[in-house]
Amino acid sequence: MTARKKFLVVAAVLAGGLSLASVADARGFRRYLTLRQDVKSLQERNRVLAEQNEALLKEINALRKDPAALERAAREELGYVKPGELVFHLEEEEP
Repeated sequence: MTARKKFLVVAAVLAGGLSLASVADARGFRRYLTLRQDVKSLQERNRVLAEQNEALLKEINALRKDPAALERAAREELGYVKPGELVFHLEEEEP
């Protein structure tokens, strides 16, 4: 066997050993995969929170500028009723 072939075999064995060590080591490739999954989860959570923030900003602007939206919120959240109105609470019975 020539010196070049011996060098290639040693380099291949060394690369394989280092790859196995990286996969087996908790701070190696497995940690990379775990962190990559964590990043994906956090990106999805950020996306959901950004959508919620946008919806809340729209509601804030509506409450500041639209009297009908303010009245709707007062009626729904605080249970306000105009004088002379009748309120009927309908509830479905469970079987």
